[in-house]
Amino acid sequence: MSHSISIIIPIYNEEKYIKACIQSILDSDFPKENMEILLVDGMSSDRTREIIQNLSAEYNFILLLDNQKKTAPIAMNIGVKEAKGEYIFILSAHARYDVNYFGTLVEYINTLNADCVGGVLETDVKNKNIKSNAIKEVLMHPFGVGNASFRIGSNEIRLVDTVAFGCYRKNTFETYGLFDEKLTRNQDIEFNKRIVNGGGKIYLVPNVRSTYFARENFLDLAKNNFANGYWNILTAYYTNTFSSLSLRHFIPLLFVSSVLLPLFFIPVFPQIIYVSTISLLSYLTLVIITSIRLKNDSNSIKYLVMSFLILHFSYGIGSLQGIFSTIKKYIKGE
Repeated sequence: MSHSISIIIPIYNEEKYIKACIQSILDSDFPKENMEILLVDGMSSDRTREIIQNLSAEYNFILLLDNQKKTAPIAMNIGVKEAKGEYIFILSAHARYDVNYFGTLVEYINTLNADCVGGVLETDVKNKNIKSNAIKEVLMHPFGVGNASFRIGSNEIRLVDTVAFGCYRKNTFETYGLFDEKLTRNQDIEFNKRIVNGGGKIYLVPNVRSTYFARENFLDLAKNNFANGYWNILTAYYTNTFSSLSLRHFIPLLFVSSVLLPLFFIPVFPQIIYVSTISLLSYLTLVIITSIRLKNDSNSIKYLVMSFLILHFSYGIGSLQGIFSTIKKYIKGE
């Protein structure tokens, strides 16, 4: 029995990535007559739209949709509402997908009677050098990104709380609603947690893989993870529950708070400096040990240590900023 799929990709200024992303979809073994690719664009100012329009002229199942409000959840919802397929994939332009990605996930969503299935997400960088390779290693390691199964992999098919670039039944959105448009980040994680909290099932299928192309310099790494940390707090605020996320999303906040907050109390309680010192030294010891283990010919211990520090501190400081912003929003009644 043949199935139809709708592939939704929110985009904005993706000229460096979009053609390779679409090409990986075109190279898949899924029948193209049963596929549509919906690229929902936040009105890109680079060559993204031109690239897509050229591809659309060649492949009539590649469609460009406008997202005047620019945010990712709105783009996703535009795509879901326009989708004609029985199954909906929510993908990223910063990734490429294995040849069996779509057919295998459609097979498993039916075999497992699941609401959503996804594969393992591998991390890579487009431009390889000592620094970008160090960033890649950190973003693949459990100490760097936590215990999310879709990142660290699994030896078996298993129930999980979220996946990356998942395959959904179309009626899953009828049952659990659309993506929360208040969330600039975490909209996919929140939606997946909504499924699980509502009694639905999400499975990780380890023999299906995609490759995500990460940020390649420290400034972009810091900006991205500051925003991730910031939106973890706002996600909890807007959804009125911490169950929309997992404990791993708040670990950097707890660590950074243990280092920074005691410093404010030193004038009245000088001994509290030991709390910050012990926390920081313990963390640095783990970072150095982990970096030594990750060292190879393509990276360096210096850049590995710096990548861990920037990742965790920017994430944690972003969460602290999120707390301050949430307090302001609460006072203003927003």
